[in-house]
Formats: sequence, structure tokens, C-alpha cells
Amino acid sequence: MDILVKIKRLVISGNVFFTKKAEYEIDRDGLTEDLVCEAIINAPGISKKIRSKKTQSSGTENLYIIIGLTYDDIPIYTKGKIIKSDNKEKFYVLISSKKSLG
Repeated sequence: MDILVKIKRLVISGNVFFTKKAEYEIDRDGLTEDLVCEAIINAPGISKKIRSKKTQSSGTENLYIIIGLTYDDIPIYTKGKIIKSDNKEKFYVLISSKKSLG
């Protein structure tokens, strides 16, 4: 299954977690969590996939950068990852969420 489809399904089902950094950026930019989710659902694709070191264990993890538009044409940049438990996707964690500058 396409990774963006997985992310959108997690978002639609409410399986989203916002980090403190993402919450700060959302508030700073005058956005809401609902607008961020709307932008992800409307996104045409994943802008970039990067590998990042895990902070609590060895190895790497995939981070997905998605830029989507709200229904009011507000471009929103998000960076997040899928958390797995028991080999099943559980949550899409938003590490960063802010208005896109470009």
C-alpha cells in the first residue's frame, strides 16, 4: 500500500499525535490541529522521505515531509513518522507542523 495512503488513513481515523514542537509551531502560525490534518489529507504526495537516527534506540527511522493545502489554500508543511506496535501502524506522529514558505 502507498505510504501516503497509510498516513492519510491514520489521520482520518484520528490516530495522530502532535509533539510539543509541532504544537508550538501550530500555535505560532495561527493554525489548528484540524487544519494540519486537512492539509495532509489534501496533499498530492510526499515531498521528501528522509532517514533519521532514532533517539531512544539504535537504527534509523523514516521521516516523511508532506506539504498540503487546506480548503482555504493555506500551505502547511509537516514532518512526521509512523509508529508501529505489534507490526501494525498505530499513529502518525507529527514532529513539525507549520505554514509552508515555499
